[in-house]
Amino acid sequence: MPLLALGLNHQTAPIALREKVAFAPEALPEALACLRALPGVHEAALLSTCNRTEVYARIEPAAEPTLTHWLAEHHALEVAELDAYLYCHADAEAVRHLFRVACGLDSLVLGEPQILGQVKEAWQAARSAHALQTPLDRLFQHGFAIAKRVRTDTRIGAHPVSVAYAAVRLAQQVFARLDQASVLLVGAGETIELAARHLLDAKVRRLLVANRTLEHAQQLAHRFGGVALPLADLDRHLAEADIVICATASREPVLSRAAVARAIGARRHAPMFLLDLAVPRDIEAAVATLEDVYLYTVDDLEQVIGESRRSRQQAAGEAQTLIDLQVGQFMDWWRGSARQDTLIALRARGQVLRDEQLARAREQLAAGRDPSLVLEQLAHGLTNKLLHAPSASLRRAAQSGDVQLLNAAARLFGESDAAGSDAADTPDDPEPPAQT
Repeated sequence: MPLLALGLNHQTAPIALREKVAFAPEALPEALACLRALPGVHEAALLSTCNRTEVYARIEPAAEPTLTHWLAEHHALEVAELDAYLYCHADAEAVRHLFRVACGLDSLVLGEPQILGQVKEAWQAARSAHALQTPLDRLFQHGFAIAKRVRTDTRIGAHPVSVAYAAVRLAQQVFARLDQASVLLVGAGETIELAARHLLDAKVRRLLVANRTLEHAQQLAHRFGGVALPLADLDRHLAEADIVICATASREPVLSRAAVARAIGARRHAPMFLLDLAVPRDIEAAVATLEDVYLYTVDDLEQVIGESRRSRQQAAGEAQTLIDLQVGQFMDWWRGSARQDTLIALRARGQVLRDEQLARAREQLAAGRDPSLVLEQLAHGLTNKLLHAPSASLRRAAQSGDVQLLNAAARLFGESDAAGSDAADTPDDPEPPAQT
């Protein structure tokens, strides 16, 4: 049963498409329920960040197109709009991909640590939605373990770099002295908090924090010596900011072109630097058409991030070696698990047959039948039921000359030469008639 990783990321798709297929955290339970209910899908998880949307699933072999069609339909898109940007990894490559993602090797910022937390959130959401079974659940937990080992055994985490750090570095390239700049942060999540820490290190002159939940803005502003604003007052204070960094979970833009136009007018066209780290985007794309406004998105951080990536390439190679070893170990377990499924099914079938024959025996005993005859019929009937299917298969193998199956049966049942014996030609003993 194939294991698939299907999705798109910052390497394959532009932000305009990524924001269309992003899943809001509050939408995950319903989306997972719909995904899990698809024909041929046995278990699934959804990972959605600013840089990627991915479906991890264990499916029936013919169900792969179902995932693509579901992803398109769920976001009201045509399949053709996604096809050119999607990647699909199966089995060992799917395992390798998840391990790389969890370790930060597939991130825009090589080795960035935030992605591991996001993968854990995706795993927890799938667990809470009862969308995981043992194989996929174990895959994620294996991924967490290897990510921890990569952090410990390599220098991939040395000189940590995040999207927030890259954003502040880009701001420093535009504004040579941040100690003379006023910065407005919109949002109060991890990315904004990291940006606030780097801005504090850069000794920014003034820090404003706006968030839909004022209490969260106040907590963040208090920690970093800033001023908290309700999101409703954002337009009124926008002109005070030389730099605006946005990273909210809003499904709609929080900054419109009209609002920024009013702010730049109030500033008498003093330049404004706006950096949108959200997917879907927080700032209307049309803002980029305004004069004296410099709008960047997360995709524009590549140049800044390239400097740190070069210093981490050796560590990334070491991490990849560890991942390759772990992929082999997981696939050994996966193949063994598939064999266990056959054994479990065989034992379950035997227990069903046992229960059926035992129920018949109890009915006959209750009817006053001779116990010794009932026991004889129970043993005879159970033996015939258990051996009927393998006997029929061996008979067909003997007739068709399937020596491989006959020899496998010989090893299984401890016979020396099934292919050369006439055991497969022995018909099932007829079941004795029920006593009357």
